[in-house]
Amino acid sequence: MAKIMRQYRPVQPPTLERANVQNEYRYREYMPSKSLANYIACYWTSEYNGEGIARMSRVIPDGCVDIIFNLGATSVKKGAFLTGLMRTYEDMLVTEPQALIGIRFYVEGAARFLRYPVAIINGHHPHLQDIWGKEADEVIEGLLEASDTAERIAWLEQELIKRIWMDDPADQLLLTSMNYLYEYRGSLSMAALAEKVNYSERTLRRTFQQQLGMSPKELGRIIQFQGLLQMLAKGTRTSFTDAALQCGYYDQSHLIKSFHTFYGVAPSKIVSPDRTNR
Repeated sequence: MAKIMRQYRPVQPPTLERANVQNEYRYREYMPSKSLANYIACYWTSEYNGEGIARMSRVIPDGCVDIIFNLGATSVKKGAFLTGLMRTYEDMLVTEPQALIGIRFYVEGAARFLRYPVAIINGHHPHLQDIWGKEADEVIEGLLEASDTAERIAWLEQELIKRIWMDDPADQLLLTSMNYLYEYRGSLSMAALAEKVNYSERTLRRTFQQQLGMSPKELGRIIQFQGLLQMLAKGTRTSFTDAALQCGYYDQSHLIKSFHTFYGVAPSKIVSPDRTNR
């Protein structure tokens, strides 16, 4: 797999909303080893102890694909499932105690592990067993036997390294195109991207649809929005307006529409007033 620009780090709501997170809910992210950093954005854990009132968990599009393991599942078959590319945010009401651990794959590298194009899982949540067969049972059982998060991540790393397909199922055109989308934070028109990779726009669209089930333009919008969230999450001294401009949001209505589509709220709900006016 070609080396990908890794300035891109997807952001999920708990990372931005730390001040509002209740004590009974904990979300953490962990970086992969160097050997897997080209494929995996992070490992993550989500824990809810079930105390207090039910809470709403929001997940937003991040241009990634996840394998999610439910450590409290009632059966091995239900112990892991996949989520494909998201087009808009989703809210899930959490009422019962839960303990999840996930692997967040960069979309262009996911097929090396899933052995199928990402396009086939979009809009579905197939069990990992349906993709990996009995191999999934071994991975889940190893996670359940581990004593803590560090052991679970070490186990996942070991199993993932064993399962990397040497023949990359992803199209080289897709990898090159994603490299440019990351480099330009998604702010590339179809015409500009086609010129950079020296292919027609029609070929680009067909490749993305076959491999990812999403057009380059739609995925570019998600990467662009995530680029802005990444700047906000870093807590840099840049004002919100300047950060938006750096990410290619030159039109306020475009920015507000992106927030409502991908996050479900207006920018003012996420960005503090002092940062907006800085």
